[in-house]
Amino acid sequence: VPRLSSPTLAGTLTQSTFTLEQPRGQFSHRNISDLDTIWLVVAHSNATQNFAAPQRVEDIPVPANFMQRGYYLTLMASRLLYPGSQPGNQLRVLRVGNDTRCSPKTRGCNHPLPGPGPYRVKFLVMSDRGPVAETEWSNETRLQQAKALQATPGPQSVGTVVIIAILSVLLAVVFTVLLALLIYTCHDTCRNAPISGPEQLTFVRRYNTHHMTSPPATGAT
Repeated sequence: VPRLSSPTLAGTLTQSTFTLEQPRGQFSHRNISDLDTIWLVVAHSNATQNFAAPQRVEDIPVPANFMQRGYYLTLMASRLLYPGSQPGNQLRVLRVGNDTRCSPKTRGCNHPLPGPGPYRVKFLVMSDRGPVAETEWSNETRLQQAKALQATPGPQSVGTVVIIAILSVLLAVVFTVLLALLIYTCHDTCRNAPISGPEQLTFVRRYNTHHMTSPPATGAT
């Protein structure tokens, strides 16, 4: 049965994806060949009863038909990708809905999921002749939902209005004081400054030019 990855793993559930543990070592049955294809079936929880395994590759539903059919197939793989042993501490998971570049009309596209769900998934093994084996359906999985902005409760709204009103009054008082101070300073400065009127004439002292004359000639003796 497909299972979600550990809840401690970051990004296990998002608004359009969820993460599964890889089905390592679960397809070692002798009826399954290395050439068989392993698909992940993604379905709405209320559409699992209507699921019918496709008999041919051409009949595999794509994400574009998800809303009409209620399910589609994605994450095509083979059992060689799911060995029984996991090397070292390497973490391997399957992220459903993680491909934003593929076309939802493409077979096997891992397109982002269209809503919060709930969803259920199962693995389906197919050969050239049709279905070979399949697992049971997983438990329901619900994705995260965007939180809508909530209006501030009534009492807080009234308090906010009161605060805004008080600040507005204080700002008006400060502005009035500054304006009065500016007017008073300007008036005081203008009153003390001397201003020349038309009756204050400017007198220029006039000087006469003295010509030098020769002394009178004296008579000869």
